[in-house]
Amino acid sequence: MRKTKSSAGSIVLRIVIGLTGLAVVIAAIMHGNNVALLDSRGFVAHEQRKLLLIIVALLMAIGVPALFMAYFTAWKYRESNSKVTRSSQIKNKKMLVSMIWLVPSSFALLLATIMWPATHRLDHKSVIDPGSKPITVQVIAMRWKWVFIYPEQHIATVNFVQIPEHTPVNFMLTADEAPMSSFWIPNLGGQLYAMTGHSNQLNLVGDTQGDYVGSSAEINGSGFADMKFTARVSPKSAFDFWVNDVKLSGKTLNETEYQQLLKPSEKTPATFYGDVDKTLYDRVLMKYGASMGGHEHMTGTGENE
Repeated sequence: MRKTKSSAGSIVLRIVIGLTGLAVVIAAIMHGNNVALLDSRGFVAHEQRKLLLIIVALLMAIGVPALFMAYFTAWKYRESNSKVTRSSQIKNKKMLVSMIWLVPSSFALLLATIMWPATHRLDHKSVIDPGSKPITVQVIAMRWKWVFIYPEQHIATVNFVQIPEHTPVNFMLTADEAPMSSFWIPNLGGQLYAMTGHSNQLNLVGDTQGDYVGSSAEINGSGFADMKFTARVSPKSAFDFWVNDVKLSGKTLNETEYQQLLKPSEKTPATFYGDVDKTLYDRVLMKYGASMGGHEHMTGTGENE
């Protein structure tokens, strides 16, 4: 029996060493690298990261012991082990059945208690800071590029978006002559779909200055891999200076220029327009049968992950 206990201790020790080694390897890989999903630079991303770590910890708390017990039971009661007693009669059957149901049910209830309020708190349509005035950025997904329209600043950009730090941003997402695309800036928050005929609303905020990579998180054609853009978070003064600088570019995003953008292209460089047709976004919606009333009705459809 002492041999059995020693072997069991050896298995536990190996598992602990293995998990510790895995943690060290992961930490070494992440050190000095921008693992965007875990490198939160905004309120929404920070809350999602915290929720992700809590859920992973809880799942490991039940998953690791369950896997260990499954392996240990199979090892202990293996056919070649003649030192254990086997019996088809289960003692304390009611207690065993109760534990089988009680433990996973308790974890499920705990997860639901955490996830339910978090899901509503992090809803993509939720106002982040009621005391701050948000800015609106209209986003049009194309093949295979992103067009950003600032209706309040009367400018537009392609594959580049700049926002002031600590300021809520209301992204309004749609698509034009493109498959369903997934708008995602992982450092700032979760993704949301951009679809033709729909105007989906995603609220984000950047709390740390810097340039972050945005992309389409869903495969949508041959140019998917390069459907990326730069999201810059800057001080409010730098944002205002940038807006004025763009206005001096002399380029206008009118219908003619828009039709050129609408042609499929890959690796499109960042482009800036000092003026934009303010009806452009609504006309893209109506192009697919979404009236202004339908626009309001469909605002916020989609998923935020």
